[in-house]
Amino acid sequence: MHIVDGALSAPVLIGGGILAAAGVAQGLRTLTLERIPAAGILSATFFVAALVHVPIGPSSVHLIMNGLAGLVLGWAAFPALFVGLLLQSVFFGFGGLTVLGINTLNIALPAVLVGLLFRRAAMSADGRVAALAGLGAGSLAILLTALMVAAALWLSGDAFVPIAKLVVLTHLPVALIEGLVCAAAVHLISRVKPELFGVLAPVRPPASAQPPTEAPERVPDRTPEQAPASAPVR
Repeated sequence: MHIVDGALSAPVLIGGGILAAAGVAQGLRTLTLERIPAAGILSATFFVAALVHVPIGPSSVHLIMNGLAGLVLGWAAFPALFVGLLLQSVFFGFGGLTVLGINTLNIALPAVLVGLLFRRAAMSADGRVAALAGLGAGSLAILLTALMVAAALWLSGDAFVPIAKLVVLTHLPVALIEGLVCAAAVHLISRVKPELFGVLAPVRPPASAQPPTEAPERVPDRTPEQAPASAPVR
């Protein structure tokens, strides 16, 4: 799914970079301390899954696992996948620094979308429903990423139209494979650690952290000296 340096036009690079920066900023706002370990694991999963890839013109075909990242992280998938793409570009030359923004957008935005669509089903107590949600999330995330890569190539010039069509066609079997892998992962999570999907919910502060309520002021009792003098007896 990586687009290499020098393939896209300047407007596509600039627009993709701006939208990716906005997504990363939003993701960092939702990345709480409880979600950092999951973000690190999923970023590493994406990093390793993309090591086995087949180049196709200015792009490539490989597993991404962005559907699983979207189910677990939501908007926090943007910074997690951005870090994975940055490390791949620096250490292995996958993609490039000038296309880092558009590559992040093409991979992370579908992750967020499938997370919004399938997260509730993935949290189901029924393992079969959760697995089907994983299948849909994994497959749809790949298809959306392939379409976004094809659109970026198409917007960069008519010469890339045949390659854009080839990118979409070659990712159809990849979508099925990734859907099955994501379904197995979601089914396992629902059995072993189902609260992983619930990390997205806001955490309420414990009772000890809540500010104590002030007790109502007590009117002091009158002392005998403060008692009003009784009227004289006639």
